[in-house]
Amino acid sequence: MNTFLLQTEYLQITFPHRFGDFIAVNDFTMQVDRGEIVGLIGESGAGKSTVGNAIMGLLSNPGIISQGRIQLDGEELTELDPSGMALLRGRRIGMIFQDPMTSLNPLMKVGDQLSESIAILQGIPVSEARHLACERLADVGIPEPATRMRQYPHEFSGGMRQRVVIALALAGDPELLIADEPTTALDVSVQKQVLDLIKSICRERQLGVVLVTHDMGVIAETADRVYVMRHGALVESGPTRELLAAPTQAYTRELIAAIPRMDRREDRFRNPVSRGGEIDSWLMQDQHDSTDENYLSCTPLIKDFEIRKPGLFSGKAQFRAVESPAMAIRRGEVLGLVGESGSGKSTLGRLLTGLLEPTSGEIDYADHGALSDMNSKARRKAFRRDVQVIFQDPYSSLNGRMRVDRILAEPILFHGLASRREVSHRVAALLERVGLPADAARKHPHQFSGGQRQRICIARALSVRPRFLLCDEPTSALDVSIQADMLALLMELKQSLGLTMLFVSHDLAVVRQVSDRVAVMRNSQFVECGPSEEVFDSPSSDYTRLLLDTAPRLDQHVQPIIQH
Repeated sequence: MNTFLLQTEYLQITFPHRFGDFIAVNDFTMQVDRGEIVGLIGESGAGKSTVGNAIMGLLSNPGIISQGRIQLDGEELTELDPSGMALLRGRRIGMIFQDPMTSLNPLMKVGDQLSESIAILQGIPVSEARHLACERLADVGIPEPATRMRQYPHEFSGGMRQRVVIALALAGDPELLIADEPTTALDVSVQKQVLDLIKSICRERQLGVVLVTHDMGVIAETADRVYVMRHGALVESGPTRELLAAPTQAYTRELIAAIPRMDRREDRFRNPVSRGGEIDSWLMQDQHDSTDENYLSCTPLIKDFEIRKPGLFSGKAQFRAVESPAMAIRRGEVLGLVGESGSGKSTLGRLLTGLLEPTSGEIDYADHGALSDMNSKARRKAFRRDVQVIFQDPYSSLNGRMRVDRILAEPILFHGLASRREVSHRVAALLERVGLPADAARKHPHQFSGGQRQRICIARALSVRPRFLLCDEPTSALDVSIQADMLALLMELKQSLGLTMLFVSHDLAVVRQVSDRVAVMRNSQFVECGPSEEVFDSPSSDYTRLLLDTAPRLDQHVQPIIQH
């Protein structure tokens, strides 16, 4: 007799193609019991989400289950037709998607969306469904649920929207819940709230949960058992603590070793191996010889945005996004900027790099003077060359219609840093410097992985020989091994080229590894600023201590591996 709620056996998922079939998942076996959270982990392209979509019957065309079985409480799901699977979805299997905004209808009030789902899935009148919807919102920790029922998704924070999505997933009282990267874009405090909610619902309702993620810290804090995938195949599986503390496979050990630590800074980031050559000599040309200790300094900054009040005739109001004290960034220093979404981190970064104008306050660069005095085109052009930005999403910051060679050559030619005859040599050397092959120059951005695209963005930023980099969440969407490669590359470039950086992130472990000093923001203001070691080891602010306490920590579970 089958004792598992969910069981997949020798599952194979194939995507037919005219040049040959692509096997996305091969020979995959997994079990999930009632009241159990099973983690499914691996890098992008490992097949994690494909397994979840296959269980839900949501494989994208032309994907098919070419072999194996999927059983839900003994019922064979691969034998159901589309209408049978449609009846099953929501009622017996719920799904939490990664991005809550794409899971919610922006034109419908939250209460209407939830009531409609409950009425359809449970076959009850809408009036009764509205009462249940209000209870569901209360169950997932939404304050004042009766009021929130009348609001639209954009009026909720990211964490609150994810709670609404969880309530939607539970609308039909399912037996199994599939959570596909439910906390990737969330800050540590909101992430903990969402994970605690999933754990409590799992225990109270005896749900089976499949947690799909690439975050080992989330797995360590949440899952009872874990399955590690790579290239569509199962690498190893077992109880979470046992597997993370003593993995048997080299790939799992590599994943664990790649994770940045939060308890101390590691030598691989503190003292990176320099791989520079001729290209570094070219990149360091026109270095400003200056005795100024501070590369950037500013007086207290304020940035207000004008917003429209609710209501037809309510007028406008001011929203204060940043209210920071006087600050400075020293030459060759990495200043880490951390805080929750909406705290003002990215806005402050854009103010310091001249992408936004402050409502009040002055920003001064040692090599260029005050930003407010840059009235001439030549001064602005020189400043733009010295100050570059690496954005969070590499795909949206690259022109998809341009080949990589043109993407890198264009800024070099614009600033007159090389002739047309030698620019191709410089492009090839830049690609090699960031760890990409020479033939990458002839490809378009869509032909690269996320990590490779981020390397292209770094190469583009370096192409104009900058002195200052704003790194705005540059690794938040990357897998742990790719993230480690990016951090090591940035630290190597900082050491070799003497770059000054402002590193904006909500990942505390990443910030500790790369930053010399750390500033913590909350509600547009600084709550703490100091040397990285002091802030992480002896924080003076209660809010900083809260962030450190709520962050998922892997080192507590895998000490033997990490020390090795």
